[in-house]
Amino acid sequence: MVNPSTSDGRASGIRGRLGELCYSSGLLHSLQRARAWWHKDLRILAYHRIMDFPDPETYDFDLELISTSPERFYEQMHLLKRRFRPTRLTDVAEAIAAGETLPPDTVVVTFDDGYDDNYRIAYPILRDLGIPATFFVSTAHIDTGRPFLYDWLVHMILTTGTPSFVLPELNIDLPMPAARAERRELAGRVLLAMKDIGALEQSAMIARLERDWRMPCDDAPAPPECKPMNWDQLREMHAAGYEVGSHGVHHRMFAKLPHDDMVREIRESKATLDRELGDPAILMSYPVGGDRAFNGEVIDATREAGFELGCSYICGTNPDPATNRYALYRLPVERNMGPGWFAAMLTLPRLMSYPTVHHETGKDPVAACSP
Repeated sequence: MVNPSTSDGRASGIRGRLGELCYSSGLLHSLQRARAWWHKDLRILAYHRIMDFPDPETYDFDLELISTSPERFYEQMHLLKRRFRPTRLTDVAEAIAAGETLPPDTVVVTFDDGYDDNYRIAYPILRDLGIPATFFVSTAHIDTGRPFLYDWLVHMILTTGTPSFVLPELNIDLPMPAARAERRELAGRVLLAMKDIGALEQSAMIARLERDWRMPCDDAPAPPECKPMNWDQLREMHAAGYEVGSHGVHHRMFAKLPHDDMVREIRESKATLDRELGDPAILMSYPVGGDRAFNGEVIDATREAGFELGCSYICGTNPDPATNRYALYRLPVERNMGPGWFAAMLTLPRLMSYPTVHHETGKDPVAACSP
């Protein structure tokens, strides 16, 4: 969840204020040089959507997926080019395979899901600045153009006219709030709670709400506000040197699927990417990506399918990528990060990034690495 921010986008919390102070004082560059000397680690930035911040009262989708605005994204990438070493994720895989140490201040840029603003907004900025990046996509949504189920669930909660909200799967039975802010809070609670049930149960629960509320998402392509990319766009980006990796087929939590379904999702996503883009897909980002979303069985299936790296959504950096190449930590970028906070997070990631809340995964939990 994103903390509240001030109207100019600067965070009101202690991390944001401390980041802005370090940034404005000029300390960060010296701190970066010192840290690069004694602490060599791989930093991977994780983005979802790049778009102008909409009015919460009229925007009918999940605000939490907006990582930053186009203007701030340009500033962030410009800082990355000036002060760090932007690197392709496949170059990281090659360095690991060769047993080579990565250069100091290596940073990788990644995007999850595959929204079309990645193509319309992020890609031109990255291309113009010469910053490499990896786009992880859920192939069924690229195939169909339909919205992600989590997106559609939030949309339904925000816009339904039903007077009550009944979810026996999550033991929820309460009146539907009238206020938009209260509905957003409720949607956030539901998204968090549903991660404790099976992936097929999650899909069935959302399908039932679509029927009960007469709001099917399959009747038409995704609304412009939550539209996925298409294959032509991805082929253009891939031809320009940008990497495309797997984020599953249906954006389901792999560790919450029955074993055979999990293996099928991983293999089918790779087969589709290989066919559509003409090169072997070797990069994976586990959908949802927290410690409930992947485990040792998922890692084994990912490796056996032919992927060479796997990214989690657990916050942190990777001191020795060779030891955790299928469970790499990332640094999520969130919309309340002003320039100072972003620069401070890259320079002092352990101090300035949000810690991930860890959960019991049921069996064979994965410790990706130390932050």
